[in-house]
Amino acid sequence: MEIFANPDTWISLLTLTFMEVVLGIDNIVFISIVVGRLPRDQQAKGRTIGLSMALVFRIILLLFISWIVGASAPLFTINVPFVEADFPVSWRDIILFCGGLFLLAKSTTEIHNKLEGEEEEHAGGGGNATLSKILVQIVLIDIVFSFDSILTAVGLAQEVIIMIIAVIFAMGIMLAFSKYVSDFVNNHPTVKMLALSFLILIGFMLIVESLHQHIPKGYIYFAMFFSVVVEMLNLRLRKKTEPVQLRQSEVLDPEEEEIR
Repeated sequence: MEIFANPDTWISLLTLTFMEVVLGIDNIVFISIVVGRLPRDQQAKGRTIGLSMALVFRIILLLFISWIVGASAPLFTINVPFVEADFPVSWRDIILFCGGLFLLAKSTTEIHNKLEGEEEEHAGGGGNATLSKILVQIVLIDIVFSFDSILTAVGLAQEVIIMIIAVIFAMGIMLAFSKYVSDFVNNHPTVKMLALSFLILIGFMLIVESLHQHIPKGYIYFAMFFSVVVEMLNLRLRKKTEPVQLRQSEVLDPEEEEIR
């Protein structure tokens, strides 16, 4: 194909693949958390199906790229009190607003369950978490994240085939590392709490975006990256101090030795 003979095509492909992976981190974190409530023997299946559905959604939306672009067109307007201009509402605004509310509600519920100790009751397959219920939640959030992903793809590439290839590459990378991300998040309670806080932040950002107030994503991702670096340092420090504390606890007090 002539399109692949152009060096700009490969630059666009690499750039778009990288951006899709970055934007897909939110999706991986969400899937890791909700899939963690499934029995261990179903978690890998849940992650694979969840990311596969995300890939299918993105490809389908890319094939209807004209509709996606048109989704930003106003459906109706709302007369806002104390504001002279009317507020236009589009399909994009509705999807982002509902998706933001869903993320806020889901993340808050997960934090509540963790703090109240209800999470342990569901661990190992307990509770009422089923694969079908988890997949429904993944589908809902996939739709929201797919819109953000596709709108980014439209801005970075002109050819639909390039967008589709980049999405496939990005999903392949995320699928390859999804197990490691999921295990790391679910095995470290503080990291999981941090991830849930990120999802609340992203949910709030989606709601703000639906209200036509743009927040540069660079600020959000920098805050997330900085928080992750701090948490990694905390984890490393905890690993160093735990053996010392263990050795100290094994040393008996002199009075206890005399009693023995």
